[in-house]
Amino acid sequence: MIIRTIITLLLAVPAFWLTMRYNMHMFQLNVYLNNEQKAWIHKNFRLQWILVFAMCLGCIRMLAPLTGAGWLLWVLDILCWLTLLVIVLVYRIMKEMHQKKKLVFTPRVKRMVATIIVLSCIVLAVTGIIGGIAPLTGALTLLAGAQLVMNMIARTVNQPIEKGVNNHYINDAKRILRSVPDLTVIGVTGSYGKTSVKFFLQTLLQQKYSVLVTPESYNTPMGVVITIRKSLRPSHQIFVCEMGARYVGEIKEICDIVHPQHGVITSIGPQHLDTFGSLDNIKTTKFELADALPDGGMLFLNGDNQYIHEYLDANKRVIGKDKSGYNNITFYHSEKIGEDYYASDISVSNLGTEFTVTAPDGETGRFSMKLIGAHNVINVMGAIAVANRFGISLEDLRIPVRRLRPVQHRMEMKEQGNVTIIDDAFNSNPIGSKAAVETLALFDGIRILVTPGMVELGEDEAEYNRKFGTYAAECCDWILLVGRKHTEPILEGVLSKGFPEKKCIVFDKVEDAINYAYSIKGEGHKYILLENDLPDNY
Repeated sequence: MIIRTIITLLLAVPAFWLTMRYNMHMFQLNVYLNNEQKAWIHKNFRLQWILVFAMCLGCIRMLAPLTGAGWLLWVLDILCWLTLLVIVLVYRIMKEMHQKKKLVFTPRVKRMVATIIVLSCIVLAVTGIIGGIAPLTGALTLLAGAQLVMNMIARTVNQPIEKGVNNHYINDAKRILRSVPDLTVIGVTGSYGKTSVKFFLQTLLQQKYSVLVTPESYNTPMGVVITIRKSLRPSHQIFVCEMGARYVGEIKEICDIVHPQHGVITSIGPQHLDTFGSLDNIKTTKFELADALPDGGMLFLNGDNQYIHEYLDANKRVIGKDKSGYNNITFYHSEKIGEDYYASDISVSNLGTEFTVTAPDGETGRFSMKLIGAHNVINVMGAIAVANRFGISLEDLRIPVRRLRPVQHRMEMKEQGNVTIIDDAFNSNPIGSKAAVETLALFDGIRILVTPGMVELGEDEAEYNRKFGTYAAECCDWILLVGRKHTEPILEGVLSKGFPEKKCIVFDKVEDAINYAYSIKGEGHKYILLENDLPDNY
């Protein structure tokens, strides 16, 4: 019995580690939320059914000594060994398959791993005390399979500790903010465009001010806290704080930390519908930034966005506010509208974009930038409107606008000989994906789309992807889809427009699709648009 238990231990340890690591990786991608992890497990159960089998087998093996049948123990032991061996082999392969964004062993992850190990040791100790060595093979098999859910259990156990740690860091960030009393905080949120607008603001406002922005896509409460604690200096005059959300109340949570004086809402649209539940919840959440602004605070709104106008119309009777519900609203538009900031005479080519800006006071300026696509005009208009309100003339903004570059993975162009990669792989959405393929259509050459489609769009996800397929069919010469099941609606939309079936091909891996794109023969320069890149948990 001892030797058989040792054999089980030698197989169970790597199985335990590989299954824990894999599920912890997915848990990190699901932002450590139990409900999102449960939903992910439900959607991807076919990938990990063997862990449920291991848990059931482990329970049976733990109870088997009560029967007194020695032959049964032998059969179950061999079955446990085979199961653990299969788990090791399968999860080694899965580890290699999911490497786009590796598991980061943050302090939080390390605490959860420690909790899982402690809980597992307790289970083994209790099993040994009650039943001796006989049921340990079953307990080891059970624990290897239980890694399917142990991260969620560890999060629940650690929640008081994590809350205390987070509160310590949040209070420290608030203390640092108070130490810079003349700092102006500008909050930037939106369903899409917020990261681009944030970096555009950094470039434009730096003409006159010392500016700090949250790096990359640091737009969660703790991401903002990290930025403040690591990077905020007494010399900074403006802090541009990106604010992201997946649930109602999360923008307010960030506002309660940084207390923005001014805000920008770049857009509202169908994004993260799986977690928000409805567009009304998205509207309410984005306007949590507006609700947090003090009297006299400026609110900059994308005047082209219908959902922003719908929200304002629905809330126009707010007591103590103006007719639209908020004070000091500044709209900005990508077309000539009203008396706000607006663009006109827009000229778009594959070399960049030119447009004229008119300010509310009548000042005008002609701008040119290397950003491609008319859809980029609205984001730049938002940054121009803010910078101009902060005392920088349109004339002084012309050169900074010319210096603007695409944010990484957002319509970022990369030249590779006779091939141009248009990298729009970050978090595609219905409006952005349509704009991306319409921009691709501007180029004179072989236009190739590579995409896995869009996710997190709730019950209407298939319809959004089908419509995307219809847009792509009108703008592309080749359409290469990644993932057979998820791209079925896109394929349906593509073919409904009469697009040649032989030029719309489905691949299992994005690498295979890109390699095929490079191999496509034909005259002219190749333009390959990478539209979205799903994370490992998809």
